[in-house]
Amino acid sequence: MSKIQLNLRLEELEMKLLAKYAKKTGRTKTDIIREFIRSLKNSI
Repeated sequence: MSKIQLNLRLEELEMKLLAKYAKKTGRTKTDIIREFIRSLKNSI
């Protein structure tokens, strides 16, 4: 599967929440966003 780069603009608070969650779980921000996107598959 080819990879496509996505640039994303977030509010400062959103970025802080994402960074805090990433640190807490020991995962990268990218992994967290990918997991969320994959979870959408069950919603559509």
